[in-house]
Amino acid sequence: MDRTSRIYVAGHRGLVGGAILRRLEREGFSNLITRSHAELDLTRQADVERFFEEERPEYVFLAAAKVGGILANATYPADFIRDNLQIQTNVIDAAYRFGVRKLLFLGSSCMYPKHAPQPMKEEHLLTGPLEPTNEPYAVAKIAGIVMVRSYRRQYGFSGISLMPTNLYGPGDNFDLQTSHVLPALIRKFHEAKLAGAPAVTVWGTGTPRREFLHVDDLADAALFLMERYDEEEIVNVGVGEDVSIAELAEIVRDVVGYEGEIVYDTSKPDGTPRKLLDVSRLHALGWRARIGLREGIEQTYRRYCEHAG
Repeated sequence: MDRTSRIYVAGHRGLVGGAILRRLEREGFSNLITRSHAELDLTRQADVERFFEEERPEYVFLAAAKVGGILANATYPADFIRDNLQIQTNVIDAAYRFGVRKLLFLGSSCMYPKHAPQPMKEEHLLTGPLEPTNEPYAVAKIAGIVMVRSYRRQYGFSGISLMPTNLYGPGDNFDLQTSHVLPALIRKFHEAKLAGAPAVTVWGTGTPRREFLHVDDLADAALFLMERYDEEEIVNVGVGEDVSIAELAEIVRDVVGYEGEIVYDTSKPDGTPRKLLDVSRLHALGWRARIGLREGIEQTYRRYCEHAG
């Protein structure tokens, strides 16, 4: 990509798309194309085709998706599979048919089997049953990976697929009904601190282990791979280290400055026991994460406080 290439960032108001847009702007890319959901509903095929015909982007970062945590996935399973299938099918197909030079698709580490060997290698995809709590979302995202690969094989379309681990950072979703674990913990501890509450309840046992990647690191990896990688094999994007939910809760409590207790509600689901990515392929390509977990949480909490008033 050169600095004047026409680049479409789909989902630029989301956590990932926003980070990719910031990264491109910082690098001096000047011909960036964005549309809000109100301006372009990516689930509508005719609208997507009209957009691609009019705008003719050369490169596409497909970061638009319907996302959420365990509660959101359990409450809206039909929405998660329908919307994600429609978004990615419409965008990938239109990108091919209207001459996009290269497309980057974002999968998710939740696409790996529930009991995949740890750390999870790229070849573990589709080798076992999925975690039931996010199966509709995972199935949709797997379809996107296969679609990108199939368009490469049949049409020679240049599409690559990334598998990010759990993400957090500026622009995260702090709604307790739909958020992921880290932003939910930040909000819970912050509100408990303000209220002087004696305890904060955390879902599950605290034993599951998760890997967390700052979204600015993901954006850096996305740009790196868009410019330097062009193969059909998926690429894991993570830090290669994980923490237990209990350890994460302690870090967040410390960063927020909350002094009460942590209580674990073991009646709530834990989800997948462990999700750690093998990032040796990414390291071999020459990229590593740079933002440490505590540093990233501190930055995210500062931004949350600014917006929470």
